[in-house]
Amino acid sequence: MLHLRIIAPTDEAKAVTDLLAEEAGVAHLAVLPGAARRPPGDLILCDVVRESADQVLRRLQELGVEARGGISADDVELTVSAAAEKAAREAPGHGEDAVVWDEIAAKTGEQTVLTGTYLVLIMVATMIAGVGVLLDQPILIVGAMVVGPEFGPLAALCVALLRRNRRIIVRSVQALVVGFLAAMAVTVLSTWALTAAGLVGRQMLLAERPLTDFIWRPDALSWVIGLLAGVAGMLSLTAKKSGSLVGVLISVTTVPAAANVAVATAYGVWHEAAGSALQLVINLCAIVIAGLLTLGVQQLWWWNVARRTTGPVRASRRRRPVGG
Repeated sequence: MLHLRIIAPTDEAKAVTDLLAEEAGVAHLAVLPGAARRPPGDLILCDVVRESADQVLRRLQELGVEARGGISADDVELTVSAAAEKAAREAPGHGEDAVVWDEIAAKTGEQTVLTGTYLVLIMVATMIAGVGVLLDQPILIVGAMVVGPEFGPLAALCVALLRRNRRIIVRSVQALVVGFLAAMAVTVLSTWALTAAGLVGRQMLLAERPLTDFIWRPDALSWVIGLLAGVAGMLSLTAKKSGSLVGVLISVTTVPAAANVAVATAYGVWHEAAGSALQLVINLCAIVIAGLLTLGVQQLWWWNVARRTTGPVRASRRRRPVGG
């Protein structure tokens, strides 16, 4: 369930209140006339079950509330209320399956910014994976997968492609390209430094590595795993299942593949660098394709649910001119 705080201009407050009152998934509706100061207007509070949240937010935007007022939403961790239970029963679909598109867009959009934290995390993860490759240690590879922050921009890219948001598409691609290039460059330097210190050597890369050699030997299963990870990652994101998302992060070899590219480049083992680069491209493309398809299916599903249950749009729910 989401808690909505809406600031509506006084001349639009009745239309907003009527819209919320007519929604089966809305409970605990309260109106505080004239309570808002910046921007001025009425403060309207309500709780809405997740399966109705996207529809409610879309209709509020159709009324133009965000142009002269504002809408904010928070997760409600606990609700003890017969009214909330009634709203959950009457709303179409199930909350676990619900997708709140504005929430997903806001969450993923924040993860496309090239912050210092993002760059440090992807660099550290790639360097850890680089050591894991040389030592043939799956534990280090798994640790690097969990540390790597690359799924954020990948998820944002999927959402942006579906919503045709060019700005977020560019930012997502930029975060991925710059992040991986910077991480590989730093890993090349760290590999040279560790080699100079006598801690690792070229012979370790050329030795048999039965536990990690899959990283630079892509095959048809690389596509399969990438596609499945993309589906699971998007579902865990839209359903807010952080445990499932961790499982996704340790199932695909994006950061380890980038690390193997860097280590092989540092030692001039070009065939292995090429294989790792191909593995990286395969996994990135598979995740984006699967994520995009998953979001598309979810969107079509909820459009169908809304069409079956909403019926004809009432005149009171149609968009009114601002100030009218």
